[in-house]
Amino acid sequence: MNVTNFDSTKNFLQQMLRDASTGDMQLPDFQRGWVWDDEHIKSLIASISQSFPIGAVMTLENGGEDVRFKPRPIEGTDPSLRNKDPATLILDGQQRLTSLFQSLMTEQPVKTWDAKGKKVRRWYYLDMKKCLEKDADREEAVVSVPEDKLLKTFRGEVTHDLSSHENEYKNDMFPLHIIFDYAHWRRGYYEYWKRDYDRMGLFDHFESKVIKQFEQYQIPVIELNKNTPKEAVCLVFEKVNTGGVSLTVFELLTASFAADNFQLREDWSTHEEHLKNRYPVLHDVQSDHFLQALTLLATKERSSGVMISCKRRDILRLTLEEYKDWADRVQEGFIKAARFLHELKIFKAKDLPYRPQVVSMAAILAALGSEADTAGARQKIARWYWCGVFGEMYSSSTDTLLARDLPEVTAWVRGNTDEPTTIRDANFQPNRLRTLRTRNSAAYKGVHALLMREGSRDFLTGSPINEQIFFDDTIDIHHIFPQAWCKKQEIESDIFNIIINKTALSASTNRSIGGQAPSIYLKKLQQDARINTAQMDEILESHRIPAHALRADNFGEFFKIRGEKLLQAIESVMGKDVPREKGLFSLGMSVENYNDGPRDWEDQ
Repeated sequence: MNVTNFDSTKNFLQQMLRDASTGDMQLPDFQRGWVWDDEHIKSLIASISQSFPIGAVMTLENGGEDVRFKPRPIEGTDPSLRNKDPATLILDGQQRLTSLFQSLMTEQPVKTWDAKGKKVRRWYYLDMKKCLEKDADREEAVVSVPEDKLLKTFRGEVTHDLSSHENEYKNDMFPLHIIFDYAHWRRGYYEYWKRDYDRMGLFDHFESKVIKQFEQYQIPVIELNKNTPKEAVCLVFEKVNTGGVSLTVFELLTASFAADNFQLREDWSTHEEHLKNRYPVLHDVQSDHFLQALTLLATKERSSGVMISCKRRDILRLTLEEYKDWADRVQEGFIKAARFLHELKIFKAKDLPYRPQVVSMAAILAALGSEADTAGARQKIARWYWCGVFGEMYSSSTDTLLARDLPEVTAWVRGNTDEPTTIRDANFQPNRLRTLRTRNSAAYKGVHALLMREGSRDFLTGSPINEQIFFDDTIDIHHIFPQAWCKKQEIESDIFNIIINKTALSASTNRSIGGQAPSIYLKKLQQDARINTAQMDEILESHRIPAHALRADNFGEFFKIRGEKLLQAIESVMGKDVPREKGLFSLGMSVENYNDGPRDWEDQ
């Protein structure tokens, strides 16, 4: 940030709280709510009563052209202030200033939480005698009192009744909510103790040693001027709010659009309902993903395709007009992406190799419109997709890849002879097949979908897997040589648990297989399905399973042949040759250098 964008000063606490009470100082609406508990408030009050530092506050001058956040009054102020345009917004210091405002400036009990997280309402007092005791712990002098102003023991016995001014005077308990306007209370205290000069002297001493600390207390303030760029404001906000939860770019943009009276959250909810309720494969698509796709398209149009990007700063630069222009088309892009994924036999979010690639696909399909509906276009997009999956291209630095995909893939579909970088750079390492054991790997999910796409049929029903069958029959990835059988044969789990020994089966078929040897369960399945050996062999071949090796319970032969067949299927969809390594699918080959690590974007 340029040094001309901010200034450092000190402001009186009393004036800052008065500015909050008049609405001249408010919060940007993206700030989360006030959350400080009773103990935090007491500790804060104790610090100020002794002129101890409580940290700096950061503010932003309101009214900038680039930074226009919807304001929100501090909690506890007059609700009518929502219609007032503030002079200053609080970026850092919300919890402290709200706590002080509610405890020192309002005539209402503070709504807070106790140590157990239970909602409570509290008044705050200073025990005058304890405040003046030498070497006393000042926090013990800050007294938190229930809403009825009755302090009780665990047995319910009242130890202090502060429900009237007279009782406050009697117990030498000073109510903090009048600390900046206490003349009336002082007169009442003097009148109550009019012949007790020790008590009157007590208050005089308390006034000079404690009350004056509040009146004279100053807070360091870092003031950002209204010309500070929006991305700088958001970055600073997140850097200084280390104790809070990081704000998403969606929340920041929501606040920005709210300044133009547009409710982004409500608009996203409408789009979200259209996407997630109808397409389970989009269940994990979040608001930020939607904004990424939209920003790709907006920056492409804004810069005539020169500076395409979907980084955080670019999303924050979206104008409301750009959002409105692209939102419906982006929704349609995601819907088309979901249908395209269904054609590739990817039906559920958990089976989606890479969420970022879906963002890219949605933007590409939105940009192409009806041009994406031809057979040739869909073949090209499918090849780009499989190269991204088996090349494991989206495991990191996805913003750059998404920005590259949009212009390159759309140009290629429209006739450009240059293949997209994702296709050109994608390479599948054949030894990866020996390491794919769980859904943590994009390539594992890719093989699962690829087999269904190529027409694999259920062992029992013989039906190819479409969307309805996938959900109705609870299709999932199951072992071909059952785990129990493999363990009896002393086959290592690192071998029998990899994707080569797995395929897509219905839950009922998997139950029929149980832990039996293939030679046994195949006979049973044939009888139950009322098919002959040749028909069962056709079903097995649809999974690229060598039927003769399975019937002979020959795991080694099965492993070698199926591994090769899976490589051939991967070569087919990527449109690339995969180099072979001698003995790659030998059971004795070491795989210690190919452990399946968290290479996927969603598993980082």
